[in-house]
Amino acid sequence: MKRIFHAIGDAMINGVARLPMGMLYALADVTFFLLYYVIRYRRTVAEKNIRESFPEYDAKQVKEVSRRFYHNFSDYVFETLKLAHISDEEMLRRFEFEGLEHIDSAVDAGKSVVVYFSHCFNWEWAPSVILHSRHKDDENVVFAQVYRPLKSEWFDSVMLRLRGRFGAQSYKKKTVLRDLLMLNRAGKKWVVGFMSDQKPSHGDPTHIVKFLNHPTAMITGTATVANRLKTAVVYWDMMKHSRGKYKIVVRKIADDASEMEQTEITDTYVKYLQETIMRQPEIWLWTHKRWKIPVTMPEEK
Repeated sequence: MKRIFHAIGDAMINGVARLPMGMLYALADVTFFLLYYVIRYRRTVAEKNIRESFPEYDAKQVKEVSRRFYHNFSDYVFETLKLAHISDEEMLRRFEFEGLEHIDSAVDAGKSVVVYFSHCFNWEWAPSVILHSRHKDDENVVFAQVYRPLKSEWFDSVMLRLRGRFGAQSYKKKTVLRDLLMLNRAGKKWVVGFMSDQKPSHGDPTHIVKFLNHPTAMITGTATVANRLKTAVVYWDMMKHSRGKYKIVVRKIADDASEMEQTEITDTYVKYLQETIMRQPEIWLWTHKRWKIPVTMPEEK
């Protein structure tokens, strides 16, 4: 029975993915209405996060950012499904990269690259960086992202397939250091994205910073990997121009992470991420319970 349901699910995804973008955005509009007005999916969480992150906003501004966020969230759902059936040419028209020379030059110099990224829409299209890189056909360069496996094995396999649409690999968070060490031993260079704006898992080492008006425990594993493996480090600054039109500006953090303090690397990421969110708050994932467990700034103890 599971196989039947999974086959039906796969057929539905492939069918939806074949629709033109205009029809997908019409479906996204319907989804927005249902999520925002009918189901009210995590609206309390999103609006609380926005209100506390921007205390200068009045109630009307909070509602407006929330409303635009749910529009973008709905677009994200169908844009992600579109990965099952989108041409390289269309993706190149829709997703632009600026500053990619920071990555390509680091690889040319024999460095692997840790990419700091975040849940800004549409992050699932970001692996299309492979299409832009001059190393896209280099068998000695691996492009990948780190992920947390989903509870549903079928949905997890679907997302891995979509995320690998342009040739990117996916490494589990728990084993990524081992995987990267294996690539190093094989003589490979790699460019790996770390979504470092999530709430740390239980037991993860953290660095507490002031982020969006909150004392926030930030994941430090990314900086640890970069520092230990002596990689270059960059940040992907996402912006959404319009529906289905995105741009990432690659901002350099370090040529060699071993020459920086790990806290300095994390602090720089936090600074850049906050700038991204403050510029376009509606593109960040506000439904994430980022501050569910309060923490205290060290100087306030």
